[in-house]
Amino acid sequence: MKVLTFAASSSSKSINKTLATYAASLIKEAVVEVLDINDYEMPLFSEDKEALLGQPKEAKAFYEKITTADALIISFAEHNGSYTAAYKNLFDWTSRINQKLFQNKPMVLLATSPGPGGAASVLNAAVTSAPYFNGDVKASLSIPSFYDNFDVNANELTSQALLTKLTAAVSSLTD
Repeated sequence: MKVLTFAASSSSKSINKTLATYAASLIKEAVVEVLDINDYEMPLFSEDKEALLGQPKEAKAFYEKITTADALIISFAEHNGSYTAAYKNLFDWTSRINQKLFQNKPMVLLATSPGPGGAASVLNAAVTSAPYFNGDVKASLSIPSFYDNFDVNANELTSQALLTKLTAAVSSLTD
């Protein structure tokens, strides 16, 4: 099974990338590819830009990565209660290639933040909208207070309750 994972964040120190990578590592016998959305940077999407540029090679490459995956794990950073601008731009460009960009792939959607909200607002938006873009959401989980629940030095969740939930979530990809 090939699992594609990434953080919907452009931060080089993204805790969501840490979480997504850790979550994917819990799937035994999976081939995991970790993407950095900074590798798919494009001009801000607009119909005018699309008419001028066509479909950027970065959007095509991102879409192809989804095509070749068997499952997706995405962890969402929250900026002012919503998607990061970097992710939203990548999503907008890629959805112009195919509005059903998630291609009926089984998905686990995650989110975390340093605070107690755990980026739950953006996670809710992602879970609610994914089916419209042909995402098969198998599970979702918000991890609140990331630094209280994740040991970055040991690279592991320290909360047994959250680890149990995360393990169940990623296991849903192989059920």
